Amino acid sequence: MKRRGWLVLLAIALAVLFALPAFAGENKVTILCSPDPAWCEAVKREFSKTGIQTEFVRLSSGAALARLRAEKANPAFDVWFGGSGDSQWVAEAEGLAEFFRPKAWGDLRPQLSKAVDGHYIPLYTGLHGFGVNEKILKEKNLPVPETWKELGDPRYKGLIAMPNPNTSGTGYVMMTTIIQIYGEDPGFELIKAIHRNIGQYTRSGGDPSLLAGRGEVAIGVSFANDVVERARKGFPIRFVGPRDGTGYEIGGLNLVKGGPNRANGLKLIDWALEPENQKLGPQNGEVSIPSHSKSVIDPDVPRFEDAKVIAYDFGKYGTPAVRDGLIRKWTEQVFPLPK
Repeated sequence: MKRRGWLVLLAIALAVLFALPAFAGENKVTILCSPDPAWCEAVKREFSKTGIQTEFVRLSSGAALARLRAEKANPAFDVWFGGSGDSQWVAEAEGLAEFFRPKAWGDLRPQLSKAVDGHYIPLYTGLHGFGVNEKILKEKNLPVPETWKELGDPRYKGLIAMPNPNTSGTGYVMMTTIIQIYGEDPGFELIKAIHRNIGQYTRSGGDPSLLAGRGEVAIGVSFANDVVERARKGFPIRFVGPRDGTGYEIGGLNLVKGGPNRANGLKLIDWALEPENQKLGPQNGEVSIPSHSKSVIDPDVPRFEDAKVIAYDFGKYGTPAVRDGLIRKWTEQVFPLPK
């Protein structure tokens, strides 16, 4: 009897042991999440209601790309959710992400799907520019800057915050926008002039608008959605789309190549593109234009037709060699300069 009981216990233990991987694979999805943490939390909460255990790690676009590169041989994530398109494009180009057309592909806004087809799935879009705290500027008897070139004016010394392009897609888009408007060499000269006015570099693209809203600086380089969200919370800040031209983002979704829960990653992506679920972004800090053509656009979102939007070259500036080269150039030639 003792031997039989021992064999029964052994059989049960083996059954549980061999069942664990299958259980984890069938009921879990892990997200590398780059937008506002509140949106990431909302996705976790709502998608978990489908019966799939949902976890996420929140990293800005540049840091997220670095994480995927470091884990290429053994990916820990299933889906990269949100973040700047340049970094998402690089991920696909380097074999870190697996592009596919989801069920809703034909219903996405055509200008978005055409721009990134073959590289990643558009999730949202929004203008790039900066948020200004007019109260601080008025106290210092300074005008509201309306162009990138004005940000290089020494009278704004110490009054600007921008994200570090090594860790933030927002910072990279600022750099590539200026380069596309003025050319690489003149653009870098302007970037150097702006650097001398930087009061603080941040890791995340959302932090400069928060610093400007708090009055720690007067100007925060940000995407429009971050500025709008700060204004909604009562901060004295408004968005400026630079008159000399402004870029934009197509925030993306990508299936991580070789992720441990591919089937659930596919389910999450289809779920995230449904108009009902795209409401979670504007409701949780990402007040931008959702990618689905039937999704409602929040009335507070700055419109493309009201700004001088450049024909942003996602293909060129999403090329790994171009991206890494420009960031290296900034790190070596701009960041060490005295202020």
